[in-house]
Amino acid sequence: MTQIKLGEITVDVVRKDIKNIHLSVYPPTGRVRISAPSRIKLETIRVYAVSKLGWIKKQQEKLRSQERETPRDYITRESHYFMGKRYLLKITETDASQTVVLRHREIELVVKKGADLKQKQKLLEDWYRKRLRHSAGKYIAFWEKQMNLKVEEFGIKRMRTKWGSCNREAKRIWLNLELAKKPKECLEYIVVHEMVHVLERNHGTRFVALMDQFLPQWRQYKDELNRLPVGHSNWRY
Repeated sequence: MTQIKLGEITVDVVRKDIKNIHLSVYPPTGRVRISAPSRIKLETIRVYAVSKLGWIKKQQEKLRSQERETPRDYITRESHYFMGKRYLLKITETDASQTVVLRHREIELVVKKGADLKQKQKLLEDWYRKRLRHSAGKYIAFWEKQMNLKVEEFGIKRMRTKWGSCNREAKRIWLNLELAKKPKECLEYIVVHEMVHVLERNHGTRFVALMDQFLPQWRQYKDELNRLPVGHSNWRY
């Protein structure tokens, strides 16, 4: 990997066996990366980056001003989120099996006596993962019929810079665990977004047309997701 300096902005340049140049600005700090075909000269990439400088600065400002969640201590009465709703955490110690109980306004963590922060965090994250897999599976099954395609595999994992990803050839989708905390319409938007990538690799005119066809309100959901606080641990490098 090489780097280009544009004033105070550093751009990471990665050459790959691809056809087109791809520019990305990553949270939380606005790190800039360009993926470019191996055949393109560095100076050509620099000219491209300069032409996108205004857009880069705009994206960096949006990311740096985005609200962030504070670190969680996993104590009683602490706020946690599930599917876009706020719940108060309740910690209950037990000698029996550990579990998570969802109530109207409360998420109860039933943990082993003396459980530390990491153990509580793992219990809640495992529960998030299970519930997210269930919800995502239902969306995928629905949209497979609408799009006339088959997702061969999908999984849930922590992702530092993306809400989702798609391996087009394998028809495999990954979803960010943090989506368990976001409104269900945001989850559906990411599911549809990644499934459309099975049909179209890039974010070009055809991709946008397919998104408009399948989920006309996708821009509204995208804006909602981008306005929500970014998870504290989600964007740690």
